[in-house]
Amino acid sequence: MMGREDDGRLRWQSWLVLTVVAPLCAGATLRYAVATWNGATRTGLVISLALALLVWLAGAATPLAALTGGVLTAVLSLAPLSLAGLPWSEAGSRTAAWYHSALPPLLALFLLTFSATRFGKAKKQRLGIAEDGRGRNAAQVAANLGIAGLAAAAALVHLLPGEWCAVVVVASLAEATADTVASELGEVLGGEPLLLTTGRRVAPGSNGAVSVAGTLAGTSGAVVVVLVAVFTLELSPHGALSAGVGAIGGLFVDSLLGATAERRGWLNNDAVNFVSTVAASVLAIVVFIL
Repeated sequence: MMGREDDGRLRWQSWLVLTVVAPLCAGATLRYAVATWNGATRTGLVISLALALLVWLAGAATPLAALTGGVLTAVLSLAPLSLAGLPWSEAGSRTAAWYHSALPPLLALFLLTFSATRFGKAKKQRLGIAEDGRGRNAAQVAANLGIAGLAAAAALVHLLPGEWCAVVVVASLAEATADTVASELGEVLGGEPLLLTTGRRVAPGSNGAVSVAGTLAGTSGAVVVVLVAVFTLELSPHGALSAGVGAIGGLFVDSLLGATAERRGWLNNDAVNFVSTVAASVLAIVVFIL
C-alpha cells in the first residue's frame, strides 16, 4: 500500500518506470492518431487534454504528472478494447467511441482515489501522513497507470488480442484504485493497522500495513471499476471475474512488497505500485486463460 517517503537512493526506479511507460504510450498514440485521424480520434484527444488540464488546475498533480496522465488517458481512450469480442483483425481496424473505451473506468479510478485522498484530510495531517499538497508527480502516475497504458498501446498497435488487453487494463486500473482507496480510507477508518508479514500493530501509513476497513474499502473500489468496465467495455462475465481476482491479488502483493522489499530499502513506492499492477495483470490473464 502507499508509503509516504521514498529513499532518494531509489529514485532511479521511479524514473525508470516513467521513461519506459511515457514514450511507449505517447508513440503508440501518435502513430495511431496519424494513421486514423477521424472524429473519434479528435474527441479522444480533446477529452484527454481537457482532463489533464482539469487535474492540474485541481491541484491533484504537478504539470508534468498532468501531461503524463493526459498521454495515458489518450491511449486508453483510443484503444479498441470494447471490440474485444470481434475477430482480432476486425477489432484492430475499428475505433470505439470514448464512452465504450477505457476512459469511463479510468474516470471511476480518478473520482474514487481523489475522494479517498481528501477524506479525513484533517486527521491525516495530524498524523503526518497526508499527501503532499503539490499532488501526484509524473512517476507516481506512470507507476499506477503504466501497465494499463501499455496494454492499451498493445491493443492500439495490434500486438496482442483485444480481449487480453481489456482484461489487463481493467485489472491494473482496479488494483491501482484498490491500493489507493485501501491506504487512504484505512488510515482514517481502520484504527491501528497490522503488518501483513508479522501481524504486529504498526503506525498508520507504514509500508505493508493493512486493516480490515482499508481492505474492504479497497476491494469495493476495485469492484466499482470492474463493474464500470462491464458496461462500457462490454467485458464478458469471465473477463470481469478475471480482472477482479487479479486486482484483489495485486492489492495483497502490494502490501506484501511494502512489508518486505520496500521496508528493507530494495524497492521504492513507485516500483512497488508498478510491480503490483504487473502482478494483478498476470494473475488476471492466468485466471482468464483457465
